[in-house]
Amino acid sequence: MGDDYKTLKSYQKLMARLTATWPDFQSFRNSQFRGGNETEQAVVTVLARLFVDVLGWEPGDLKYQVGFADIVLCRHTAKYLVMETKRPGALHPQHAAFHAAMNQARRYADEQNVNRIAVSDGRLLYAANIVDGTVQDRTFLTLDAASAPESLWWISEHGIYRDHHESADWSEEITAPRPGDEASLEPLLHPQHRLPWQCFAYVPDANKPSTWKLPYRLKDGAIDTKRLPKAIQAMLTNYRGMKVKGIPESAARSVLATLAAAARQAGKLPTNGNPAPGIYADLARYLQPHSPN
Repeated sequence: MGDDYKTLKSYQKLMARLTATWPDFQSFRNSQFRGGNETEQAVVTVLARLFVDVLGWEPGDLKYQVGFADIVLCRHTAKYLVMETKRPGALHPQHAAFHAAMNQARRYADEQNVNRIAVSDGRLLYAANIVDGTVQDRTFLTLDAASAPESLWWISEHGIYRDHHESADWSEEITAPRPGDEASLEPLLHPQHRLPWQCFAYVPDANKPSTWKLPYRLKDGAIDTKRLPKAIQAMLTNYRGMKVKGIPESAARSVLATLAAAARQAGKLPTNGNPAPGIYADLARYLQPHSPN
């Protein structure tokens, strides 16, 4: 899609709205967080102001405590986003609290058949898409920025329903809790592998561990260099007439993209002319634009 969306009148209108409303939003946000010991409710209040005054949602579009979800963004009968909120300053991408919040958002979204999730503590805001049993970054921004981040478009009233997968430099920071922190994660684990859902490449339902396929990370979030090549090998067979049990062919591209991102993070894909080892060479050939699908 490139930057074609920037030619949309709705996008241009939002950019003008961001410029006009951001100073007042920042003043309101600062007034809510002035004491330094605010509760989670202050974050909900700030996010409500963000979505309505800045991003163009109607007050009635924000539903609170739907099931166990803190905020669900709706428009008429459609649910667009499930958001989990935490007290101010509680979230950091490499701390277990962030991953625990993601656990909650993902599980609540799966319960309600919603394919976009977000977490926020009133400063950090991270949103992701759920695509074919995989989690793909949508946007990551800070709400204390001096000027409004343009990527707010992707959670605005006219941007939320558009497909977007943001490959960003910060994405690797979100993959693993800080060492020693992972014990705080939610206890729902795969019955055989004893791992949380984030360690699997294919997760059609975060509430049903029996559906999770292809473990490729360790419990602390680090890449499992023993399991990753096996997972890649299993998925590449989908393009050679074989099928991975429990993973539909329609999900293969998204699952391989997840595994490729892990291989890149682990330094297994070719760089500066250096060949990739073993199965990673096959993966690199698959990733080439002219590679057959």
